[in-house]
Amino acid sequence: MVKREKNTKYIKVIDDTITFPARQGNGILRYTLSTDKKGKIARYSMSYINLNICSIDNGRVLGFDNCHGYHHRHYMGKEENIDFSSYEEVAERFESEWRALHEKHKK
Repeated sequence: MVKREKNTKYIKVIDDTITFPARQGNGILRYTLSTDKKGKIARYSMSYINLNICSIDNGRVLGFDNCHGYHHRHYMGKEENIDFSSYEEVAERFESEWRALHEKHKK
């Protein structure tokens, strides 16, 4: 579903949340992606939230976004800048890292 964000020039094209039950290790995956009017990616956010693993930063275990004007990674309450070459590369990195964390703590 394509939806214009309130009071902005961006169009939200992805706004998904996936919740894992306790038997699958708990946790929430959250993805948002917005483009400008020309379809160019303007804002993105990907996060893995699990209060059983991390109790700070609202339970965000891992996240990548550019919502503050720069590309960065959140991990267990800490934030660090990342080198950005493409959204696809960041999305692949997020996918790989959250799967490893989820598997490790699922047991």
